[in-house]
Amino acid sequence: MSTFAPPMPHGPITEVYPDVFMVTGGFRFAPGLRITRNMTIVRQGSELVLVNSVRLTPEGETRLAELGKVKHLVRIGAFHDLDDPYYEDRFAPTLWAPPRTRHNGGLKTDQELRPGSSPISGSAIFAFERGKQPEAAILLEREGGILVTCDSYQNWTTFDGCSLLGRLMMRVMGFGPTLIGGPWTKYMGQDVKADFDRLLELPFRHLLPAHGTPLGDRAKEGLRTAIANRFA
Repeated sequence: MSTFAPPMPHGPITEVYPDVFMVTGGFRFAPGLRITRNMTIVRQGSELVLVNSVRLTPEGETRLAELGKVKHLVRIGAFHDLDDPYYEDRFAPTLWAPPRTRHNGGLKTDQELRPGSSPISGSAIFAFERGKQPEAAILLEREGGILVTCDSYQNWTTFDGCSLLGRLMMRVMGFGPTLIGGPWTKYMGQDVKADFDRLLELPFRHLLPAHGTPLGDRAKEGLRTAIANRFA
């Protein structure tokens, strides 16, 4: 009997930039409490790199197979590993994660994700060095710079797909456009401000976050606002 988390309803796999795709699914904290989360998919020839894994329905997996073969599974957030065991069992990809990452389901990191070591051609790895938990971001060096994040930098322009209770929780906790989440900062520690200051030095224009919606062209300006609001 499978012990993997079941797939939840999700939207279509959408090509947001050439060979860069995103799909929005859900995460259930408790009965009646559900929010959305995103998986980014990078296609390299016939191979796929999955970042911030979200398990898909059988129909979604059929579409995924049309894009290519799952070759790499990349975890960049300390708290995002719910569906990694399923993908590891289903596709046997190479599992990448930042140093010190602890996995559930008996998984072990195959390759450490660190600056200078990435499964994505034409990308750079940014490490949050000051955080209490391992966290990274990926800069895709194309289209003026596409920043792929997990929980660190989010962009909530809508709560569509969240349950009623989930929408209420997100509003009460102050989630909205271009933000650094309070709960994440609490877990990581205030010292991560220095990391965000370094992140601003990278050349990027766009954001593909694990939570919220993509942000085109204004991602760096949005991060400046998020830093000012979180660390005022």
